[in-house]
Amino acid sequence: MKTDLKNYTVKEIVNGFEYNRLEEKGLFGLSGRLTIQPEYQRSYIYANGKSDVAVITSLLKGYPLGLIYFNKVSEDQLEVLDGQQRITSFGRFVKSQFAIKDENGMEQYFSGLAVDKQKKIMDSTLLVYECEGDESEIKEWFQTINIVGKPLMPQELLNAVYSGPFVTLGKEEFSNSQNANVQKWASYVSGTVNRQEYWERALEWVSQGKENIGGYMSAHRNDKNISEVKSYFSSVIDWVSTLFVDVEPEMRGIEWGRLYEKYQGKPHEPAELSSQLRKLSADPYLQNKRGVYEYLLGGSKQPNLLNVRVFDEATKKSVYDKQTKEAQLTGKSNCLMCATGHAAGDDKIWKQTEMEADHVSAWSKGGATKPENCQMLCKPHNRSKGNA
Repeated sequence: MKTDLKNYTVKEIVNGFEYNRLEEKGLFGLSGRLTIQPEYQRSYIYANGKSDVAVITSLLKGYPLGLIYFNKVSEDQLEVLDGQQRITSFGRFVKSQFAIKDENGMEQYFSGLAVDKQKKIMDSTLLVYECEGDESEIKEWFQTINIVGKPLMPQELLNAVYSGPFVTLGKEEFSNSQNANVQKWASYVSGTVNRQEYWERALEWVSQGKENIGGYMSAHRNDKNISEVKSYFSSVIDWVSTLFVDVEPEMRGIEWGRLYEKYQGKPHEPAELSSQLRKLSADPYLQNKRGVYEYLLGGSKQPNLLNVRVFDEATKKSVYDKQTKEAQLTGKSNCLMCATGHAAGDDKIWKQTEMEADHVSAWSKGGATKPENCQMLCKPHNRSKGNA
């Protein structure tokens, strides 16, 4: 790969800058010669009142902003390989999209700055490497230079590796904060739109697992539509929202794609699910409320998904001491199940370390995790008991 080190002023770079919805490809500079947001690049994430302001403040103070890399697509066309966040911040400030604070704490947009400060920003020189090579070399370098600084998210790297019409359409649909569906999706999907996490989740669901995303993107790289991804994603969201009519914070980020594949063919009654969900969510002994959804979808047969609170050590010792004392007086085992048997060992006194706490009335049947509902059983009997 060939590289050519050049100097550009901010004025040159932002010449022709077009401001639009920043989630989409289409920002240009250098009088149209520079594509600032290639399709494989991450979305703009500096618009937070801190990172974008810091970029402009650095220019005014003369601080170095580090190397910027351009990819030479043709003799007269370049695209930003690394530095998109900084360059977009330059253009947005010059277009008065955000303000900085002056030495008196007053907010100042570019148009309101003193002429000498405007000139200092526009005349600031940036050190740029123009790189020229084949696609695989460019993409490999793109991943390498993004190891430092603000790391790329996994999906942002995959977008780079498998750039093409499929990625472009996917980002327009799932990485666009202006999409009216985002508000509904946010109830079930964690992460942020502009870091490609909704796009990643859609791909994970349709490809049946995060480990399969790369292969799926490779197979569909040149597709001119994303209809399969959109359809599957919508099916999962509609299924969840239909079954669980009460939207709760715990629902965000659950593996809905996996649950859809496993349970969507089984009959469920939304009203009954809602009733059971409210009852379980109010249980103070249930520690994993996110596990409630799979527990209910699976017919309430896997209480391990709920992580029901166990008896504390003080309760276990107290119950053990009481059972052992009674056993010694009656000549029976301190394991209540051993004591009711008729085989050898019905008088064995077990050590506390050989026993486990158990709900007398099973938690799954309404039994509480309270001292009066605790019994100590030997490990063999407790593990064969099979109750929650």
